[in-house]
Amino acid sequence: MDDLEQQASELSEAFQRDGFVSLPGFLSCDEIAEVNEEKRRFLQNCVPGLPRELVYREEKQDSGSLKQVQKLQENSSYFERMMFRSRLERLARVLLGEEVVGKNMQYFNKPAGIGRPTPPHQDGFFFMLEPNHAVTMWLALEDVEPEQGCVRYVRGSHERGMRAHGRSGVLGFSQEILDFGVESDRADEVACPCKAGHLIAHHSLTIHWAEGNTCRDRSREALGFIYYGQSAKEDVVAQAEYQQRLAAELVAGGEI
Repeated sequence: MDDLEQQASELSEAFQRDGFVSLPGFLSCDEIAEVNEEKRRFLQNCVPGLPRELVYREEKQDSGSLKQVQKLQENSSYFERMMFRSRLERLARVLLGEEVVGKNMQYFNKPAGIGRPTPPHQDGFFFMLEPNHAVTMWLALEDVEPEQGCVRYVRGSHERGMRAHGRSGVLGFSQEILDFGVESDRADEVACPCKAGHLIAHHSLTIHWAEGNTCRDRSREALGFIYYGQSAKEDVVAQAEYQQRLAAELVAGGEI
């Protein structure tokens, strides 16, 4: 029995109560070093050939301002193994309390000095699920302090339903909560600075956001993993229409 199985009951209880869990040291120093080396190879060798709708930069013409890459698991056998039939997938089953379907693996970054804020949002707004039962995991690839834009949660917000969203104007996070900042949001705010190898995971209805990266000499790299509960049914048509419409808008606006 490994640590995950031993902690299953405690993790499930915390996830249901707070809408997120925090697992320092989920990957060891050696493991995160290996992941970072594979990440380096992927960014160098694979990203230049990916469709533009999968690759976002803070500045379109600046290759050094990479902020987000989608579908890593479809373009790398290493990351496919990391997402499926893995400890991460087992954790998703523990947190959601059922079998899961892996949907997306992402690279996230806030480049030093120019990484922009991530607006307050709920991932479930984008997922279009019924019931909205999914988990997003965020794995720090390097140490992340508040000034680099650590993830912030509203504890318990997953129990309060879906909030109204509208266009944010932020590349990679096209929607934001329109009335964010009410008293309960700030009262239940939890910041999650992380060391490399630290994993945090949140429910699809948990409100979260991050400030921009104000550090001039430190980036904020991470990997994201999205798993849907098997019981969740996706509105595939609406999801495809949204993605097509969004891609067209970003191309027309010269953002990708």
